[in-house]
Amino acid sequence: MTNERNRDTAPARGGRFDADGDATRRTHLANERTYLAWWRTGLACMAGSLGVGRVVPALTTGSEALAAIAGVIFGLVGVACFVYGWMRYRQVDEAVRRGEYLRPDDRFVTTLAVVGILLSALIVAIVVIDA
Repeated sequence: MTNERNRDTAPARGGRFDADGDATRRTHLANERTYLAWWRTGLACMAGSLGVGRVVPALTTGSEALAAIAGVIFGLVGVACFVYGWMRYRQVDEAVRRGEYLRPDDRFVTTLAVVGILLSALIVAIVVIDA
């Protein structure tokens, strides 16, 4: 029984298993993955900005003004994702080093949700106007 337990908790290269250190490393890596997810979201928003703001008006007869507005909003959301992702990465990194948990900013999360809902409604309007 003792050998099985030691085998399960022993690190692959030998030495002492440090549960706290391993958890901290995993948390830092999770923070890095989350930062990269904010980057992917920002890049997707930038692509959406070009698509809705420039490509859609060139291919349809719908409202160019609404498409331009939607494109600008997508671009602004992309910039917000880059900025918030960087700020959040740094704040979480500092909190982990102190051994604390840092909740996301409720105002930003709520604002992002509201903007997403309104942007979705605007895109539906663009589709309906072009139909």
